[in-house]
Amino acid sequence: MSSASVYPPAPFGALPTPRQLAWHRLEYYGFIHFTTNTFTGREWGFGDESPAIFNPAACDPRQWARLAREGGMQGLILTCKHHDGFCLWPSQYTEHSVAASPWKNGRGDLVRELSEACAAEGLKFGVYLSPWDRNHPLYAHPEYITYYRNQLRELLTQYGPVFEVWFDGANGGDGWYGGANEKRQIDNATYYDWPATKALVRELQPDAVMFSDAGPDMRWVGNEHGEAAATTWYTFNMAGRYPGCPVHDDLGCGHEDGTDWLPPEVDVSIRPGWFWHELENGRVRSPANLMKLWLQSVGRGANLLLNLPPDRRGVVHETDAANLLAFKKIRDLTFSRNLAESAVLEASDVRGGDLAAYGPARLLDGDPETYWAADDGVCQVELRVAFSAPQAVNYLLFGEAIQLGQRIRGWVLEAELGGDWQAVARGITAGYKRAERFNTVTAARWRLRVTAAKACPCLREFGLFHAPLPVDDPVIARDAAGRVAVTVPAGLVARVTTDGSVPGPAAPRYAAPLDLPAGGTVRAAILPEDNPEGLFLGGTAAAQRRFGLAKTGWRIHDCDSFGPPCPPENILADNDAIWHTPWEGGITAHPHWIAVDLGREIAVAGFAYRPRVEDLSHGTIDRWEFYVSADGVAWGAPAAAGRFDNILANPVEQTVRLPQPVRGRYVKFVSLSAADGKPYCAMAGLEVLV
Repeated sequence: MSSASVYPPAPFGALPTPRQLAWHRLEYYGFIHFTTNTFTGREWGFGDESPAIFNPAACDPRQWARLAREGGMQGLILTCKHHDGFCLWPSQYTEHSVAASPWKNGRGDLVRELSEACAAEGLKFGVYLSPWDRNHPLYAHPEYITYYRNQLRELLTQYGPVFEVWFDGANGGDGWYGGANEKRQIDNATYYDWPATKALVRELQPDAVMFSDAGPDMRWVGNEHGEAAATTWYTFNMAGRYPGCPVHDDLGCGHEDGTDWLPPEVDVSIRPGWFWHELENGRVRSPANLMKLWLQSVGRGANLLLNLPPDRRGVVHETDAANLLAFKKIRDLTFSRNLAESAVLEASDVRGGDLAAYGPARLLDGDPETYWAADDGVCQVELRVAFSAPQAVNYLLFGEAIQLGQRIRGWVLEAELGGDWQAVARGITAGYKRAERFNTVTAARWRLRVTAAKACPCLREFGLFHAPLPVDDPVIARDAAGRVAVTVPAGLVARVTTDGSVPGPAAPRYAAPLDLPAGGTVRAAILPEDNPEGLFLGGTAAAQRRFGLAKTGWRIHDCDSFGPPCPPENILADNDAIWHTPWEGGITAHPHWIAVDLGREIAVAGFAYRPRVEDLSHGTIDRWEFYVSADGVAWGAPAAAGRFDNILANPVEQTVRLPQPVRGRYVKFVSLSAADGKPYCAMAGLEVLV
């Protein structure tokens, strides 16, 4: 027996509070974005929207909660007030609320309905209250803070227990502001007096966790596309941070030796936008894509907050619901049978030699309070797994006893193949949960090695699994001549439509590239009934892409930035190559523009701007104008102008339809400003819609 003490390991480093530990154990819950934006088609309302437009015909929060429970979520967070300032409860401090809407004749209270629905379905309930208010006349003045806290007090005292309070980092800018219709800036660091606001939450809902760029309980992961960092440290240096803090490059990874426990939350929508838009009904994340999100969020130690936006009826759309439930089926089938339970587990070191208290059997007892632990000073250990016969494995899952701190800083999973140990998965951090998917390996002997740790490793769970892998979505691409090809995994077929309808068993099978010179919407699906071998798990793998006019015959007519390394000719292809104005030497300020000769006169119905797919902090356009001209000389007034809301955090293609088609041969796109404030601009594609 080791001479080490059999007392529990001493906690190491920053530690989670009880409320944070309870939050970690939730793992996965939902967001509900629903307001006047649902009826206007916007992502960020300006604040001048009339409450009269909010009138969902069949609003059913119980359906939202029931779907969330059936989908495996542990709670729902409601956008009680988004940036437009419209309140989903009858706040006594404003008339800009459901009380002024026709919904339920002004007597509705959506916050109450959802809180009661969550309670009935056994879910936790959370609230989002935007600090920015583009409707309120006193925003940016000291009096607004009293208004904001009064509303926060309403939400935290009238609707039962709240598990999470969500503070958005978007603050200040143009807005209606009671009719002032102006741009207002605030000092994010001081204006809200965040310490007092957070103290109010602690007073009224002491068990609630608070989310923001800077916690105090968990942090934003730094993106809205559903990905935690492969190396995720829960520790973070919070000093000097505040919601909306411009420094956020380190939010993903965290700080290995940070002074505070501030784990990441991954917020992402099941659709491209946060609010329901009819044009996105064919762009809902597939079950396979949702499983990928789970692996790169929960599977990397973060919590997943998945948005389910109700439509104008007030229900979650059928496609969203079906894909969410199919995603649950994938997870259940993937992790239903832990192969390690039929294996012999041995550990290279057990704390004090006490197998009953700290042995590897603790990894399989399902108790989050127990764990396998090594002796003090032992920072390299291995867990040996021996099967009586070779087992096929393609998933690893394990996690630390984080109540004692985050300790592991290097690990590898190995299989014995041909007498040699070969690595099949490796990483640096583990955290509360680590899940890895890899190509199937068949072996009788496996081992998980902790190659480095800050203190003796303490693991609470371990599993090896084998499951059919979800089939990746089809890939839809177009060449320069306008031919659209659909790529699917080997051995499978896709069914396609070009009329916007959902591909079903009666839709034609894809056999050859499609000619779409005028553009259109291509939808492709790999259906379970076309896959008798069972390679596809959980539902339909599907994709949709909308194409504008084929770019055959296009040429650059005019531009304020020619030449390498990112010339304007790059937008004439559909390969995400970037046009970029100069970023060093000779930089000029906005506006920037690019004009295209389409080769013939057409009726232009709209356009789409595709932001760059990497380095999003550099020149992504937010404010813009779009022109159509017959001769490329006289441009007249813009055919459309506006802003791409939230594009930095959610960099998806932006589609704009003109109020009515405009005939012309030339189009010009003007960048008025970049979302990150840079003087230059970038685009990865420009589509013209007919």
